[in-house]
Amino acid sequence: MTKTKNSIALSTKHPKILIIKPSAWGDIVHTLPFLAAITKRYPEAEIHWVVAKGLHKFLEGHPLINKLWIMDKNGWKDLSRMGQTCKEINTFRKGLRNEHFDVSVDLSGLLRSGLISWAAGATYRLGFSDSDEGSPFFYSHKILGGDQIHAIDRYLKLARFLDCDIEDISYPLPPLPDIQELQADLPDKFCILAPSAGKKANRWPAKRFGQLAEKLPIPSVIIASYADREIAEETVHAANGKAINLAGKTGLMELVTLIGKSQFFVCNDTGPMHIAAALGIPVFALFGPANPTRTGPYGKNNTVIQEELDCSPCYARKPCTKHNWRCMKELTVEKVYDVIINKL
Repeated sequence: MTKTKNSIALSTKHPKILIIKPSAWGDIVHTLPFLAAITKRYPEAEIHWVVAKGLHKFLEGHPLINKLWIMDKNGWKDLSRMGQTCKEINTFRKGLRNEHFDVSVDLSGLLRSGLISWAAGATYRLGFSDSDEGSPFFYSHKILGGDQIHAIDRYLKLARFLDCDIEDISYPLPPLPDIQELQADLPDKFCILAPSAGKKANRWPAKRFGQLAEKLPIPSVIIASYADREIAEETVHAANGKAINLAGKTGLMELVTLIGKSQFFVCNDTGPMHIAAALGIPVFALFGPANPTRTGPYGKNNTVIQEELDCSPCYARKPCTKHNWRCMKELTVEKVYDVIINKL
C-alpha cells in the first residue's frame, strides 16, 4: 500500500479483497455502493464476499464478484449438529486463509465478523473503530464510522480510506430475472405495500396497510415472505378488493424485478425498502422506534413518515411497556395517505 493524507492506496495491480457482510438483506444492498467504488478504483481486483446462506442468492452471478463464501448461520446455531458444524467452520476458515487476501473489509462490526477477518489472515484488515462486541481487536486499520450517519455513508468511509472516489453513489445489481408470466396477472400500474418487518416494534398494523390500500388511487400488490403470509392476508382482507396478495409467491430475485415495475413503494423498516430505493422507486417508509438517519431509505426520492414523539428513536431492547409501541400505533391511515398523495 501507498499512503496519502487520509487514505491508503493498494500498490498491487491485482489486489485480492474480501468483503465481510453476511446479512441482512438491507445491509447487503447498502454495501453495493462500496462494491461499486472499490471496483471502479481497482478494476482488476479479485473480489470475494462472505454472505449468509439464503441471502447468497441475491449476489449469485454478480459480474463484480469473483467468489462467494457462504455461511450457514442458522445451521451452525443448531447444537444437535455441533460436530458437523465444527468441521464446516474449520473448512471455511482454512479456505479463507488459503486465498492469501491483500485486504479484508469488515462492514458488520460484530465479534463473528471480526473473527472471520482474523481467520482470513489478510495483510490489511479494515474495520470500524467504534464497532461492537470487541471486533476492532482483530483489525490492523481502524476507521471511525460514526453512529449518526446512514449505513451507506458509513461503509463508504472505508472505501475512501482505500483511496476510492465516493462522490457518485451507484448500486450495481446482479442480473435480474424476467417476470412476464407473473406480471401478466397484475394491472398495468400498481404500487407495492410491504406490511411485514423483522422486528414487531417496526410494524405498522397490517389492518391499516389494508385500509390504506383501499384509499390509494391504484391497486396495491402485497409482498411478504411465506412465513409472514398471515400479515399479508390480514392486509388484503382489510383492502376490500383493492390489493393482490403475492406473499411467498416470488423468489428473492423475482421480487427485486417486481419492485422495479411498481409506481411507488410503501413499507415498514425492512429489507425490500432498500431495494426500492436502490432502483429509484419512490419510497414511503413508516418508521417508529428505529432511526431513519441510520437505516432509512437512502436518497432524495424517498419519504419517511413517522410520529414526532420525544421517545423516538428508541434504542431500548424492550421499548414501551407490554409492547405498546405508541410510535407506530398512533400513526394514522389518514396521515400516511395524505403524505403519499401530496408527494405524488
